Amino acid sequence: MDVFSRTFLPAAAEAGLAAQTVARHMPVFRRCVGSGDATILVVRCARPDRPMAGEYLFLLTHRRLVVTRQTRVLHRLRLHLNTELGELSNVTWSPDPRLQSVELAATAIDGIRERFLIRTRQPKQVWQLDALLNHAFRTRLRTPRERLVATVGDAPAATRPAAFRPAVAR
Repeated sequence: MDVFSRTFLPAAAEAGLAAQTVARHMPVFRRCVGSGDATILVVRCARPDRPMAGEYLFLLTHRRLVVTRQTRVLHRLRLHLNTELGELSNVTWSPDPRLQSVELAATAIDGIRERFLIRTRQPKQVWQLDALLNHAFRTRLRTPRERLVATVGDAPAATRPAAFRPAVAR
């Protein structure tokens, strides 16, 4: 059994997902996640801005975030989001133990702001989820400077002068 299977199945069981749900979503997750990537979190979620859109399943690994959607009427699976964690920007989450939920928001590489509402069964699980998200997004991600490829108008580093020195007119 590979690393993904060894970590995905216990995480799905901990989330209380039915075996049928896991079996239905597994082929989609397999196409998106490598066999050596360990699962951090698998949980059902909703979109606060689109409550009637259907059911979402949220998978967070050490490298990727994958969200699938199952339609309400025909129960068809659709891949909603598949991205590397380093490609997400402005990732925020707000735990609310009174409502037993965590709202996660992130901007994907295409500029679309995604929001997900994750409900828990107990207030204690809200803080566990907060710790998992903190580990995944704050301690493991590189700084934004490391992800900077180039800025429009910048000269290549090899041709850029070390310091600006105005030419002396003679």
